[in-house]
Amino acid sequence: MLKNIYFSFLICCSFFVSSDPEDKIVYVVKPSAETPQVITKGDAADDPAIWINNLSTSNSLIFGTDKKSGVYTYDLDAKKIGYTKLGNINNIDLRSVNLDEFGTYTFIFASNRTTSTLDLWIYEDEAMDALAKSKNFNIEKDPSFKGSTNMIVYGVCAGYDQEFGVIAFITEDEGSRVQMWSYNENGLSLLKTFNNANAAQSEGCVYDDENRTLIISEEQDRGILRAYKINTNLDFSNPVIIDSRSGNIDDDPEGVTIYKTSTNDGYILLSSQGDNSFNVYNRTEPYNYLGSFKIGHSGKIDNVNDTDGIDVVSTRLNSKYPKGLLVVQDGTNDGNKIVKRQNFKYVSFEEVIKALEL
Repeated sequence: MLKNIYFSFLICCSFFVSSDPEDKIVYVVKPSAETPQVITKGDAADDPAIWINNLSTSNSLIFGTDKKSGVYTYDLDAKKIGYTKLGNINNIDLRSVNLDEFGTYTFIFASNRTTSTLDLWIYEDEAMDALAKSKNFNIEKDPSFKGSTNMIVYGVCAGYDQEFGVIAFITEDEGSRVQMWSYNENGLSLLKTFNNANAAQSEGCVYDDENRTLIISEEQDRGILRAYKINTNLDFSNPVIIDSRSGNIDDDPEGVTIYKTSTNDGYILLSSQGDNSFNVYNRTEPYNYLGSFKIGHSGKIDNVNDTDGIDVVSTRLNSKYPKGLLVVQDGTNDGNKIVKRQNFKYVSFEEVIKALEL
């Protein structure tokens, strides 16, 4: 019954290759906007998720987590239009799916560390469009469904799979376990638990729907980005290593997302936290490293450092974002004055295209 996905992601590339993070050629792009600071002091802002409003793209939304408090909603001007206190929501992701005669619905997944659950909200896109236009969207206090994970949850990524339908992957804090969940009319079901190659800790992940590939970052001890092909048997025993600290990753690999140039082609974008850069790779094997960029300052908007979560879309949203929008968490948010709270930065992806001469 589930068939069409109307959600897209975005990433792009440069054309320089390096085998050592210290030798990386890194371009600089400028941010176009920044959100207000989150309510919690210290390391709190974490992960964004962009909702493309296919009924009115200029009224698309960005959700952002305060991992010690709840979830914010922002508009394309980076203005806060909603906030809900939900507990320790670490990561967030979503998919919009056409449910045949029922219309298009958006599935918003989050990792809830307060309750150790995978939380799911389901919204009809027409209702989201009305709330977005009213500039008043507070994600509901109670999710539509909860899945008990029996572990300390960390990262989450959503997907739509040709065989399993609406799915989500959730990772374990300070452990190697990853769970794969699916949604059906009865709610959430756990399909598979596997180890990310005995990783000490995994967080950032993204699911490539068309290529049926889970891409997941391992931080802490090793710093590795891996790709897992999804099949009927759900065999996760043979991942491909995309990159590591011995290659082009500096310190921890964090947020990861995908830019689709066509059904199967495009690029993977990764936050390389140690050198405050964003690495770009081919979307498909052999996942060649293509280059990196940083986000500098622009006017009163400070530069970006120590990024956790990222998200990106390629759809034209408005005249300000004609080739898509990149949203990143800023771990320092240290502009003209020292601040005590973090936020999210917006970048027109046209800036990346120009800087890298794509």
